[in-house]
Amino acid sequence: MDRNSASHRLLVTAGRLAACTASLVFAFAQPARADQLDQHNDLVNTFVNQMHADPLVADCAAHGHFVASTSTALDHVEFPPTSFDSAHSNVTPWNDSFDNGKQRVKVDTIVTVEGVGIPQNSNHEPYDLKFRCGYVGNQMLAFSWNDPVPPARAHGSSHGKGKHGAKKSTHKGSKKGVSKKSSHKSAATNSAKSGSRKARSTKNKSAGA
Repeated sequence: MDRNSASHRLLVTAGRLAACTASLVFAFAQPARADQLDQHNDLVNTFVNQMHADPLVADCAAHGHFVASTSTALDHVEFPPTSFDSAHSNVTPWNDSFDNGKQRVKVDTIVTVEGVGIPQNSNHEPYDLKFRCGYVGNQMLAFSWNDPVPPARAHGSSHGKGKHGAKKSTHKGSKKGVSKKSSHKSAATNSAKSGSRKARSTKNKSAGA
């Protein structure tokens, strides 16, 4: 009974510690999410009220501002008032897949907006950025942009082809080597046979004499 009660107490204590840890992590994560959401809403309000942006365009630009801030090539992104005119932003009824790649989710509206990426390297010219967002109603379901530093593509395919080609060439070379050796052996055999024939004919001539 004592062992059972002790083990039960340990389990209860461990459960309480785990619950406390989870609540602490959640407590720390919540302010970060709240700050991010507040910044997003502030940007949207600024774009709508001061630059007269369409609400969906403003939302797409605010999301693009946050995503672009994670790029290693950019210091920050700027959206001048011209970003929200009809020449640099657009709201298009869609009712189709967002793209033909990984984001094949169906959306009813496509929003595009252009911004200016200020590079971390001051010697580099600013980047022309274009953000594309897919919405169902007012909810964004998909997003893409022309990141100046796209994810590196794997080089495994080209490397594998090189190895495969090397194997093929080696195999062909070995075949050639075998054919050369066999031809050399056949030539040596033929010369030996012709030599033995000559020796026999010489013996026959001497015997007849």
